[in-house]
Amino acid sequence: MTTAAAPHQSNIIEVDMPTWQPNQYLLFETERTRPCHDLVAQIHVPHAKSIIDLGCGPGNSTAVVAERWPNAAVTGLDSSPQMLDKARASHRFHQWITADIATWAATPGDKFDIVFSNAALHWVDDHVTLYPRLFSKVNGSGAFAVQVPANMNEVAHQAMRDVAASAPWRNHFPATSVREWFVHDAGFYYDALSPLAARINLWETTYVHVLPSVEAIAEWYKSTGLRPFLGALPNENTRDRFVFDYINAIRPHYIPQADGQVLFPFRRLFLIADK
Repeated sequence: MTTAAAPHQSNIIEVDMPTWQPNQYLLFETERTRPCHDLVAQIHVPHAKSIIDLGCGPGNSTAVVAERWPNAAVTGLDSSPQMLDKARASHRFHQWITADIATWAATPGDKFDIVFSNAALHWVDDHVTLYPRLFSKVNGSGAFAVQVPANMNEVAHQAMRDVAASAPWRNHFPATSVREWFVHDAGFYYDALSPLAARINLWETTYVHVLPSVEAIAEWYKSTGLRPFLGALPNENTRDRFVFDYINAIRPHYIPQADGQVLFPFRRLFLIADK
C-alpha cells in the first residue's frame, strides 16, 4: 500500500483556484455518489438522530445519508458558497452551514450521532490532528465515517504533475509545488484512531468507471484534482491549453475498448470508527 505523504507546508504555494463548480462536479454524479452508498451501508448506527455531512458539496451525499436515516436531523457543511447554493436548491429541508472543516473540528460545539464525510477530507491538512478531533464530535454509540480518494499515484493523477513540470509549462509553476490533496495509508488512520475507538472498519475499493472518452477523464478532474493546477494559471485560454496537454499525456494509458468506451480505475479508502 503506497502512502502519499502530506506536502511540506514550506513548499506549498497557495493559489486562487477556480471556484468549485457544482454542475461540473455533478457531470459524474452517479459515479461520485456510489462510494457514498457503499459507506452508508456499513454504518451500524440504526437509530441515529443527528448527522453532519462534512464537505457536503452540492448535497448528493447528504441526500444519501438522509434517505438512510429519514428521522434524523441532517446538517451539511461546506466551505464553498457555490456548492451550498446548489445543495439548498435541491434539498431545502436540511440545515446547511458554510464553514471550513478544520476550523469546525477545532471549535467546541454540538456533537452528532454520525460524523460523516464523503470525498472531502483529502483537501484538509494535518490528518493526525484532524481525525481525532472529528472523532471527538461523535456522541456515545455513534460513528465517524469517511471515504477519501486513494489514487494520488495513478497515471491520471501523476500526469498532472508531469505536465506541470514539462518544458512548456514549468515557468507557469514555480519550483515549489502547487498544493494538492493528499491521503495517508490505512495504517496511518488506524493508528490515529485505534486508541480512541471501540471498533475500526477499514477497506479499499477500486471502482472501474466506464467513461465515453479520455477527454471525460479530464472533465472528471476539472472539478477536483486539476483545480490546484488550473488555479495557478492566469486565464481560461492558458487553462484550456494545459488541459489539452494533460489529455494527450494520459491518452496512451487509457486505450478505448472495442465499443469506444474508456475504463477509468479509481481507488478509494473507507474508514468507520465506532465510539
